[in-house]
Amino acid sequence: MADLVKELISGVVDSVLKEILKKTTGRVSTKRKRRKARPAATTTAVRKTATAKRKPARKQVSKRRTAAGRSRQRRV
Repeated sequence: MADLVKELISGVVDSVLKEILKKTTGRVSTKRKRRKARPAATTTAVRKTATAKRKPARKQVSKRRTAAGRSRQRRV
């Protein structure tokens, strides 16, 4: 009986430790890498349908990077 309780407790402790020690954030590839990885055939097909009614380009506005964004940039 004591062995059973000991085994149960050690199993719970092991699973909790694994949960705590595992990395909380998954690695997410950057937009640039995703763009590069995309096959050219899919992007050209999308472009052909989009050119029919295109909106004029919007003027770019500089975006202030948030603290989270700066932190994310430092990690990558």
